[in-house]
Amino acid sequence: MNPIEPQADLNRRSFLKGSSFATLMMMLGGVEITAQEADKKTAAPKVEKKIGAPVKCGVIGVGTWGRDLIGHLSRLPNAPITAVSETYGASLRRAKSGAPNATPYEDYRQLLESKDVEAVIVATPTHQHKEIVLAALQAGKHVYCEAPMAHTIEDAKAIAQAAKNASKQIFQVGLQYRANPQHHHVLEFVRTGAAGALTLARAQYHKKESWRRTSPSPEREKELNWRLRQDTSPGLVGEIGIHSIDVASWFLRANPVSVTGFGSIMHWKDGRNVADTAQTIVEYPNGARIIYDATLTNSYEGNYDVFSGTDAAVLIRENRAWMFKEADSPLLGWEVYAKKDTFPATGEAGIALVANATQLIAQGLKPAEAAADGDSAAYYSLEAFIESINEKKAPEAGWKEGFAATVTALKANEAVNKNTKIALDAKLFEV
Repeated sequence: MNPIEPQADLNRRSFLKGSSFATLMMMLGGVEITAQEADKKTAAPKVEKKIGAPVKCGVIGVGTWGRDLIGHLSRLPNAPITAVSETYGASLRRAKSGAPNATPYEDYRQLLESKDVEAVIVATPTHQHKEIVLAALQAGKHVYCEAPMAHTIEDAKAIAQAAKNASKQIFQVGLQYRANPQHHHVLEFVRTGAAGALTLARAQYHKKESWRRTSPSPEREKELNWRLRQDTSPGLVGEIGIHSIDVASWFLRANPVSVTGFGSIMHWKDGRNVADTAQTIVEYPNGARIIYDATLTNSYEGNYDVFSGTDAAVLIRENRAWMFKEADSPLLGWEVYAKKDTFPATGEAGIALVANATQLIAQGLKPAEAAADGDSAAYYSLEAFIESINEKKAPEAGWKEGFAATVTALKANEAVNKNTKIALDAKLFEV
């Protein structure tokens, strides 16, 4: 495999030489020094985010995940939930507890007709996205569409084309890590070459759960278990793996050239035809690869992403990140003082990489501990959506990024279902 060399315009040497010692320490979230001890420029007090105008939101699909999104929206100071829509009455009633001022609709088309809704969050099952998103864009609403965009490439392309043409509206895909401060922070270390030349990425999702849901009604139970059927489900790689694979494409600034997949039903032999255990290898133009591993049969080691370089590996789990340096990597000086933190899954100690460490230290907080208690990637993703609407700026996870991630995830799922390798023509990613 050809290693990924650091970007020429932002290499490790210029990054390290151009930064003061205190700046590096605070970026790392390492030594616990006071704001007075740090550079004045670095230790500036926390700058409060400007709160934009309220954006009236409607949530379509208020099952378990939709209600989670309602919880995140309700914490945003400028995202009042004015309407919710759900075909299943019990779920619609449950949503009222999180959005007591929202008007309930059983038909999403009535929600789209409401002048009291400016932006729509689509949290329905994946195979229902196309019809709802196209209608929402046609109605002039801003749209946040959960990832993946659709369960077929044809449907995803129709959504991407409509979003591309709706130039006056904000369309964002729920690729949550694109808005997560921790991932942006780690990206700096990857792109500056602090980990050396990137040679391999891998990610995993390990959780023992069946994905099956029950209901007294056979019809309702079939609706609830859409993820267990290949005709409606993008599988583990499409529903979960899309986020990790998108991070690899984002960090590498490239679309993949092939996907190889393997899948089996190893434990939940209950009539499903979607694999409960899957592995996929996603290959990029220069030979770099991400290996993604997912299972619903075992929870050991949980979920995390790793980017391995010639000098160090960088590991991300939710709002926390670690750098594990190689014994033969160049000594840059700051390692001696950097704060060490233990990765729970292995017990190995690494250098803590903490987003917004400067602000946290200035507030008298311990960065690693504060990061662990921070907001979720879903919260930051919704916050970015509202911010994009107010500032009339394109989101980082727009139709183009969303379509590329969806194509990759769906083709990877196809490879898993067929236990084969699939070449990806560059034309696949065109809209």
